[in-house]
This record gives sequence, structure tokens and C-alpha cells, in this order.
Amino acid sequence: MRIPILKLHNYLLISIQIDLDDQSAIQFQEDLLSKIHQSGATGVVIDLTSVDIIDSFIAKVLGDVVTMSDLMGAKVVLTGIQPAVAMTLIDLGIHLQDVPTALDLEQGLIKLRQELEE
Repeated sequence: MRIPILKLHNYLLISIQIDLDDQSAIQFQEDLLSKIHQSGATGVVIDLTSVDIIDSFIAKVLGDVVTMSDLMGAKVVLTGIQPAVAMTLIDLGIHLQDVPTALDLEQGLIKLRQELEE
């Protein structure tokens, strides 16, 4: 199942509402990078509110998505990170200290505008 990627002005908005498996995570990575390239988006908000737990592969893919998006010129803000997800990321050594975070999608958009100074 594909994760919908919505475009709002120069931003891409993603709310992950499915249980991520290895295949859907890789598909999401490919879809997002393709959408950044096609749209010229300068910012991405990824909402993880519905993601209760992640494994090591999904955590790595998420870290890679942030890095790859940045390389393509799109700043990423992560929103709605659940405690178990935060603990898993740290336990696996995936430190996203340079990645802005927010409590929810609305706050994420505000944070993205601040980061991009718009």
C-alpha cells in the first residue's frame, strides 16, 4: 500500500497511517524522492503520529529519507513521534538532532516555515 504524498504550495505533506513494513518503507522512500524531484518542493513534513513502533530497518530508512531529502534541497520536519519510536531511534544509534520536530502537523508546518525563513 502506498503512502499518500500531498503537495501544499512548495511543501510536501505526508501522514503515515499504515503499519510500515520493509516493502512499504522502500516504496515510500522512492515515492518521496521522486515527488521532491518532480515538484521542486523545498520542505517536507512527515507525520508519524499513527506509527506506534518501528524496527531497525524502518528506522534506517526514515533516517535515510531525511538525509536524501536534504541532499535534494528539501528540509524535513518530523511530527508526532511516539515515545517508543523515539526510544528505538536512539537505541539504534539513529540520531536526528539536526532534524526539526513538532508535536503535530500544524506545528510542523509552522516549524518548516521558520526553518526555511518564509
